[in-house]
Amino acid sequence: MRILTASLILVFCLVFTPITTTAKTPALSAQTGSFADLVEQLLPAVVNISSTQKMEAPEDFPELPQFPEGSPFEDFFEEFMERRGGGMPMTPAASLGSGFIIDAEKGLVITNNHVIRDADEVRVILSDDESIPAEIIGRDEKTDLAVLKIVTEKKLTAVQFGPSETLRVGDWIVAIGNPFGLGGTVTAGIVSARQRDIDSGPYDDYIQTDASINRGNSGGPMFNLDGKVIGINTAIFSPSGGSVGIGFAIPSNLAKPVIDQIIQYGRTRRGWLGVRIQSVTDEIAESLGLKETKGALIASVTEDGPAEKAGIEAGDIITRFNGKEIDEMRTLPRSVAETPIDSDAEVFYWRDGKEKKTKVKIGELEKAEEEGLLVTGPSATGKGVEIESAGVKLSAMNEFLRQEYDIPKDVSGVVITSVKHLSEAAKKGLIEGDVIVEINQQPVTEPEKAKDIIAKAEKNGRSSVLLLINREGDVRFVALRLKKGE
Repeated sequence: MRILTASLILVFCLVFTPITTTAKTPALSAQTGSFADLVEQLLPAVVNISSTQKMEAPEDFPELPQFPEGSPFEDFFEEFMERRGGGMPMTPAASLGSGFIIDAEKGLVITNNHVIRDADEVRVILSDDESIPAEIIGRDEKTDLAVLKIVTEKKLTAVQFGPSETLRVGDWIVAIGNPFGLGGTVTAGIVSARQRDIDSGPYDDYIQTDASINRGNSGGPMFNLDGKVIGINTAIFSPSGGSVGIGFAIPSNLAKPVIDQIIQYGRTRRGWLGVRIQSVTDEIAESLGLKETKGALIASVTEDGPAEKAGIEAGDIITRFNGKEIDEMRTLPRSVAETPIDSDAEVFYWRDGKEKKTKVKIGELEKAEEEGLLVTGPSATGKGVEIESAGVKLSAMNEFLRQEYDIPKDVSGVVITSVKHLSEAAKKGLIEGDVIVEINQQPVTEPEKAKDIIAKAEKNGRSSVLLLINREGDVRFVALRLKKGE
């Protein structure tokens, strides 16, 4: 279970680990003016998701001691080892979530990614309690969505997505799911807020509701009064782990393009601009002559990425993207992600006190991830220096990097703006934003000097260098083994 702790608890994994079997679908009344007629149509399309994960006993788990036949200790230790696994596969860990059918003919089911993450077996339990093995078509961690497929001769009932952008705060909604293993549970409430950012990912745009949502509701549908799915229940905000009337759902307008891509390609194919961005504060807007505090400030640009090829630089503020106003920073990532790959996007940006315009050919985010390009590129004052033997890219300290990584004014050194996957630096726990204060007890403030010190150490046959790292005020030494000395 993934839990973020603050003054309250934000529970993302609304997945219930059952102790008893799932309850049968409860009988529903049909009182005048109730939701009963609507719910009666929707219930057959809502399913329970059961996922299991095998748990192996530790390899060094002690073997059963040898006792003389008939010894009173023999039965005791056998029972003890059976409970602990005895070196054999232990009882699979099981959890329950929710889902819903969107294509009756193809047997396509939608749920949350965290419901089926790391599962060895996934089963879909229909409203009549029939359990069917499911195939995972694809998943997306960034939006916490997954698409499953089931095969059955039984006639299935499907539901359709509706437009979440037409929702208004105060609108009625109905949620159906599997809280605490109690399948077919119906709750109702209103839209409490829209466009909530709960820091769960780059595309946060949640619908907030006061409908009762609990553990096990994850992946279940949120309906409008037309019976259309306008949200996918995902998280709750709670001091106890139970519902206190603050639940969050992924809006259908965000979920549907992701689901369509997974169905078509087995994965997502998002647009990519090749920039790192940060919020525009009142001070930044004033210093750059921008009349309104809006847009997304470019902190760095990926070398040879789409933005750099179009002439966009660190320090520019993107104010409009493909006809959409960028009122705040988090609007840009979603707008870019939804843009077709290889299409030309019109970008308006602020530079030198003027608004300028350019065309950017949109790249593919997933391809950039595979090629290791999603790292901080050139900083606001330079290209950055790649040190291959250490597996890092370094940039000179500047105001943009201080803001990007929240580096105090009194900290000096060179900033790590990229760490290669599986490199020695990555293995030693170095991350983007770490500041190298010294190398081999020599202060460094320029990437070129850092590279020279490391090159000299290699030339002298040294297999490692000693770095003094400052991370959020915590200073420590790290001995970094150089690739040449491996």
